[in-house]
Amino acid sequence: MGPEELSGFYEAWGARLQLYARQWVGAAEAEDVVQEVFMRLLREHKQPTNVKAWLFRAVRNGSISQVRKEKGRRRFRERLAEGEPGWFEAEAGDLIDAATAQQLLETLPQEQREVVTLRIWGQMTLKEVAEIVGEPISTVFSRYQAALETMRKKMEISCKKKKD
Repeated sequence: MGPEELSGFYEAWGARLQLYARQWVGAAEAEDVVQEVFMRLLREHKQPTNVKAWLFRAVRNGSISQVRKEKGRRRFRERLAEGEPGWFEAEAGDLIDAATAQQLLETLPQEQREVVTLRIWGQMTLKEVAEIVGEPISTVFSRYQAALETMRKKMEISCKKKKD
């Protein structure tokens, strides 16, 4: 799809899509969601059969994802305000474990480390991680599971060495 055709779709449907998105998000977020959807449409290798339906579905999904992200951010801010420690923010007695966990994360292959970081620190769903890294959910899930298993095994070995 060329820029002219995309511009035509935006002129025809942009305002309606923003109104549709406002069911879930505010005006500014709705505009962002719609712009992102049009950018995704531009990047699509194959034009959807029904562009209008694709646009509305993509705006719906993008808006819902935005709501989920905001809920996660809000929960994180609330935990910080309540003084709850964040991920790998250790208390005095746990400093060795936090440092070990950070070191273990750094030993993972880049693809696994990225998935774990997005999933845990980014508080994202596997679907959101899959969209970001451009891989199927099954691949992301496999990488996540493999990373956690690798870290668990290395942690067990580390703990055994400390006991000896």
